[in-house]
Amino acid sequence: MDIVTDPNQLQTPYTRAHVTIGNFDGVHLGHQKLFEQVVTRARQDKGVSVAVTFDPHPLKVLHPQGIRLISTTPQKIELIERAGIDILVIIPFDRQMAMTTAVDFVDRILLGRLGMRDLVVGYDYAMGKGRQGDTDFLRQQGEEKGFSVMVMPAHYEQGMLVSSSRIRELVAQGKMGDVRRLLGRWYQIRGDVQSGRQRGGKQLGFPTANLYLSEEDLCPKRGVYVTQVLYDGKQYGGVSNIGYNPTFGDTSLVAETHIFDFNADIYGRPLKINLLRHLRGEVAFSGIEPLARQIRRDIEVARQVLAREQRRKLIAYHQGRAT
Repeated sequence: MDIVTDPNQLQTPYTRAHVTIGNFDGVHLGHQKLFEQVVTRARQDKGVSVAVTFDPHPLKVLHPQGIRLISTTPQKIELIERAGIDILVIIPFDRQMAMTTAVDFVDRILLGRLGMRDLVVGYDYAMGKGRQGDTDFLRQQGEEKGFSVMVMPAHYEQGMLVSSSRIRELVAQGKMGDVRRLLGRWYQIRGDVQSGRQRGGKQLGFPTANLYLSEEDLCPKRGVYVTQVLYDGKQYGGVSNIGYNPTFGDTSLVAETHIFDFNADIYGRPLKINLLRHLRGEVAFSGIEPLARQIRRDIEVARQVLAREQRRKLIAYHQGRAT
């Protein structure tokens, strides 16, 4: 996938560009339907599939305290590439871009720079200053300027509307099974392993890899989770505590993960953690021994959950091969 970070640098419009545009926070199943449609239409037309997005998210500029994002920009890029898109255009968003009218955006960027001949958008998409460019506007523009417009309907999974706002709510509630249904994958946190207070291994007997989290980012419900840990191309089971470790009176928000069957020095190394299930909330224990006993119970339950997940994946794999 080619990545363009400034459409003004494009000297020649693409040939037969099939475009979708959006913020794509989380790259959930609804977004994936858009990408699937664009890729299919581009291939049928022997053209190129183009996804247009913004960085930072427009609401991070317009309402900085009003949104917490599901995915970072690197995550979004990874997931869009996985969807088979040929070209990702990331438009820098600032106050000046926010003043761009919908007509100007269509004429100058979508048509002038990208050479768009076909546009696929979600049912609730709107672009331009004041969100003037809704789907009715885009259809009208298409009729006047010679490009087709396809509006994808709302997508539901097991009766739940798939939307970024709904996923944020579910993450905050710790409902990771529902989050997975809407994302099409497990919710993931990631970062570089930081040096902690060394209590997990020395005092409790359960060493942990620590990722410090920001209060300004989307943070799952506080507590203990069953997790899958991705490191150096391999997957491990684990349990993670997300919170402030009230037993020891800590004040930093951190994800402390005990990785099963793992013994390596990974300080400063990148780690990805999938959250499978919220086991319990944070509890302030009376001392180290009660906490250690609870951790042992958490690990036992986590291993059972991970074993069931492994069986589910094997069944799905063999069913897929059978069909």
